[in-house]
Amino acid sequence: MSEAGLREAVGRMVAAGQPDLAVAAFRAAYARLESAETGHLAEADLEPLGEVQRLDDLEVTDPLAALARTVVIRPNGGLGTSMGIEGPKTALPLREGLTFLDVMARQVLHLREEHGVPLPLILMNSFRTREQSLAILDGYPELAVDSLPLDFLQNAEPKLRVEDLAPVDWPADRELEWCPPGHGDLYVALQSTGLLQALLARGFRHAFVANADNLGATCDPVIPAWMTAEGIPYVAEVCDRTLNDRKGGHLAVRRADGELVLRDSAQVAPEDVEHFQDVTRHRYFHTNNVWIDLEVLARILAERDGLLGLPVIVNRKTVDPTRPESTPVIQLESAMGAAIGVIPGARVLHVPRRRFRPVKATNELLLVRSDIYTLGEGYDVVSTIDHPEPSVRLSEHYRLLGDFEARFPFGVPSMRRATSLVVEGDVTFGADVVCSGDVLVRSSAPREIPDGAVLSGECP
Repeated sequence: MSEAGLREAVGRMVAAGQPDLAVAAFRAAYARLESAETGHLAEADLEPLGEVQRLDDLEVTDPLAALARTVVIRPNGGLGTSMGIEGPKTALPLREGLTFLDVMARQVLHLREEHGVPLPLILMNSFRTREQSLAILDGYPELAVDSLPLDFLQNAEPKLRVEDLAPVDWPADRELEWCPPGHGDLYVALQSTGLLQALLARGFRHAFVANADNLGATCDPVIPAWMTAEGIPYVAEVCDRTLNDRKGGHLAVRRADGELVLRDSAQVAPEDVEHFQDVTRHRYFHTNNVWIDLEVLARILAERDGLLGLPVIVNRKTVDPTRPESTPVIQLESAMGAAIGVIPGARVLHVPRRRFRPVKATNELLLVRSDIYTLGEGYDVVSTIDHPEPSVRLSEHYRLLGDFEARFPFGVPSMRRATSLVVEGDVTFGADVVCSGDVLVRSSAPREIPDGAVLSGECP
């Protein structure tokens, strides 16, 4: 083990006031890294997931009683750096002047009013997202429930230099020397902040956890009622995989013991990529919507000294993600959904695609801002079409948010009649543009699409 690198990293964490449990989790992950544990899950060791229970087939009694003991937790550590966003991605306006956080808050408030339940909303923020996110939630003073906080902080750990596994130095921006340990840190943070105990003390039994950028992930009372009736400790939601989802994580069955495991793209060896992306072999992708029995979680954590022992994910990046020439680093992470492999009795639930509408890149932002979606009465994201959503592929000119918005100065085109949109080149769209069928816009020089244009087929 690189004793000097570990010692320096731990010293930084202690000096920064990181809790003992976070330090212990980092030590365990560092040891796995030093033992040459890659985190890879080999295709030869896995069986594809077979048929699973469907949400639409569940029959339960008294779902509102279960909803009354449920809390919504939204991991909100994402900065959207791949889209060139400064600050939390969830502060980005989506529709009708509302941000992700506005929509999320209104979804929860609507469910409270409709069903007469407390339903707390709590964000898991990172040190980079907390201030701006809470400022948006300040616009909803009625969100606070029974003195529970509106957020808790994810832990932080040093990024490690690839060359020697010592903490990286980056005087240009000291904050970039740190990173969250992935959303698998949820379990450590719930325990170390005391929030898990506070929720149990107030009678809450289940937590619905979903990434904050997934606006389709609303709190369905049928699921905790099903968990209560059948004594299920943990549920992972999955959707049918399409070609657009081939790079997303999936669940599989470990041949050695028949247990469920989550395999993310970072856990795939190069020789297994083809199998990993085979949507006919691995038919479902993991939505990162999970349901947790908090009583069971507290018991397991107590038995394991506060750590679930999730698999380590070795994430290779540069210290400044916007500068590929900056120092190469390793971030030691874990996945929230990997808990399915360590909680006995965990189950999988097949859910409709409407429960998975994230925004990871500007192509997805275009769809959410387009006329194929609207906000329903309960601020859920509702499709306005009766056919599959169109696929969108945009050139590098649109990758960063500022460039994307500059090329759609009057809003994105109408997509209700479109089946696909591919833009190759630097193209600026006028007002009231309509896409119909399969649209390919190709240009080797900057080009403008006139107001009111109807695009169809190849538009050279």
